Amino acid sequence: MRHGKKFNHLSRTASHRSALLSNMACSLIEHKRINTTVAKAKALRVYVEPILTKAKEDTTHNRRTVFSYLQSKEAVTELFRTIAPKIAERNGGYTRIIKTGFRQGDAADMAMIELVDFNELYNPNAEEKKVTRRSRRATPKAAEAVAEVKETPAKEVKTEEPTAEAADATEEKAGE
Repeated sequence: MRHGKKFNHLSRTASHRSALLSNMACSLIEHKRINTTVAKAKALRVYVEPILTKAKEDTTHNRRTVFSYLQSKEAVTELFRTIAPKIAERNGGYTRIIKTGFRQGDAADMAMIELVDFNELYNPNAEEKKVTRRSRRATPKAAEAVAEVKETPAKEVKTEEPTAEAADATEEKAGE
């Protein structure tokens, strides 16, 4: 019977399931996206989102709590150093599950789970990138101003020595 079943047990014992989710969470933090089955991705999302919420505040207590879930010093360091500053403004929804089709061997429904803020191709915050590009446009204008300054001495040199285009233009005028 399945009375009071609140989460997917993934056909594993409790210790196996906790080890599986811990290892998958470490891989997700390290690689920013992983491919797995849809059921495991949904279970991982429930497991990892509270961990990411704890990582937003860098305290010793939160580091120890996160380490008790992940059991990997490298993953905890990566989480608090690189991931936490990027997700600081976000109020949840740190992961995205994208279904990718069916596995060849057993036709299991596969999915890719990824951290939302680390996907450059499919990021809804594209406006922020445009703002930074606009601020960079000032540097090409400065480069153009430098180029104009460099062109003025070049024009003086051009008046002394006619170029091939100028020679063609004078020949056309003479021909008319």
